[in-house]
Amino acid sequence: MIFQPLPLDGAYLLTLERHEDERGYFARAFCVHELAAHGLHTDFPQGNVSHNARAGTLRGLHFQAPPHEEVKIVRVTAGALFDAIVDLRPDSPTFRHSYTVELRAGDGQQLYIPAGFAHGFQTLEDGTEVYYHMGAEYVPEAARGYRYDDPAFAIPWPLEIAVIADKDLRLPTFPATT
Repeated sequence: MIFQPLPLDGAYLLTLERHEDERGYFARAFCVHELAAHGLHTDFPQGNVSHNARAGTLRGLHFQAPPHEEVKIVRVTAGALFDAIVDLRPDSPTFRHSYTVELRAGDGQQLYIPAGFAHGFQTLEDGTEVYYHMGAEYVPEAARGYRYDDPAFAIPWPLEIAVIADKDLRLPTFPATT
């Protein structure tokens, strides 16, 4: 895997190194030793799949409260999405900054999201499926989020929203700072 640091502290774009021949290609999509060599989280006890029927579906911005913060590695297995992350770590040099990237099935890219980040996405195609390696198990009592349209983050969602859960519409905005 190729590790490209992103502008948010601790976040990476991981690109598969493809070994191609007449059959197609082979690539390592996950390697504990390569993650460890870059000082990244290596314990992923859970894997999740999100299937989204319609383009314009928006999920997020979600995270888990301490001590249940989640590291995520996100990869699109079908379709395409606009992915957004926000650094919520108060002591981070990139606190409250956001970063967005398009991920597409077959592009060989994965987004490594550190613990302490909010995560959300909007699908760009019908039938988009997303696979997550999760660095912590889901704890319903720790589930939190902020509104997708929070002006504190100013995320430029590319499409009109076709589908969004009521619970995501009820999420609070980020607390104002003085």
